[in-house]
Amino acid sequence: MAPQREWFEKDYYRILGVSDTATAKEIKSAFRNLSRKYHPDTNPGDTSAEERFKEVSAAYDVLGDPQRRKEYDEVRRLGPMAGAGMGGGGPGGPASGFRFDNIGDLGDMLGGLFGRGRRGAGQAPRGQGPHRGQDLEAELHLDFDDAVQGVTTTLYLTSEAVCTTCHGSGARPGTTPHQCPQCDGRGVLDDNQGFFSFSTPCPMCAGRGYVVEDPCPTCTGTGVEMRPREVKVRIPAGVEDGQRIRLRGRGSPGRNGGPPGDLYVTCHINPHALFGRRGNDLTLTAPVTFPEIVLGSDITVPTLDGGSVRLRIPPGTRSGRTFRVKGRGVSTKRATGDMLVTVEVVVPQKLTATQRKAVEAFAAATDGQSPRDHFGAESG
Repeated sequence: MAPQREWFEKDYYRILGVSDTATAKEIKSAFRNLSRKYHPDTNPGDTSAEERFKEVSAAYDVLGDPQRRKEYDEVRRLGPMAGAGMGGGGPGGPASGFRFDNIGDLGDMLGGLFGRGRRGAGQAPRGQGPHRGQDLEAELHLDFDDAVQGVTTTLYLTSEAVCTTCHGSGARPGTTPHQCPQCDGRGVLDDNQGFFSFSTPCPMCAGRGYVVEDPCPTCTGTGVEMRPREVKVRIPAGVEDGQRIRLRGRGSPGRNGGPPGDLYVTCHINPHALFGRRGNDLTLTAPVTFPEIVLGSDITVPTLDGGSVRLRIPPGTRSGRTFRVKGRGVSTKRATGDMLVTVEVVVPQKLTATQRKAVEAFAAATDGQSPRDHFGAESG
């Protein structure tokens, strides 16, 4: 069954879970979510998930292309019986065969879909149209500093690429493909179904419109080969853990002159020994002594760029208080964050004799006052 024939039977909008007025962005988002959910790599051995993945991919192949979506909407609107009565049948008599050349530009469009389009004199037969290459997914692990400051690095992956021997033609070097004699280069064969003539891919050329008699020994005639690739990636400053970066045109190569797919890189950020992150703000925990927090002091804290800043601790500061150091966070194109420094009192696990006496003297100097006095008399 030709893909166009399925358009009468399958609701691609329902398959993707979007309305027929959905924007291109909404359609792409729905496709990404569903393709991740049903991808064979995510569901190994699950044939139902694999079939669902194929169904979702077929739906996006149509709705993700503005021109094909327009044609799909028009065909669905007309319905399979839209040609009834257009062929000039007599009153009360049977309608004649549907003729696409009677309805102008729409006839050109529908004729192209179903293999009955008009061709001008001398116009070359049309083979299967270009197909965009598949999108690829990759993962990249980054150091905390590189994620904050941005970095250019190299991804190493193995994927489909244009054959280095035949440069994508599929033919052995020194030979060229020739027009398919069975479909005359159209890539499809007509299947007369009454009012409409549907098209099916030509079995001789597999819908390409041309035949490779002497296939390339490297790619066996496919025009692509699996090989290791190195892809340069520019990671912008401020990338967050789990963020996906799109590299246009770095996916699998297209077929029949179609554009390549995209490469989506998911970033994983390694934790830092000192710093954490909250949006564009950096977080840091600074240990302080009891005297420093009670009496007040100036402490020095590090910054991510290797420098340091002075932070004033007011007398009587509670442990766990957070101070904001302006402009020392993550800088992106949109904004620069701050550094959030939280002070925490370090309680010594062991005391020297001198330290113990000093603490006992401090306890005696409290005159029996307790921070739990507000609990009531029963709270000791």
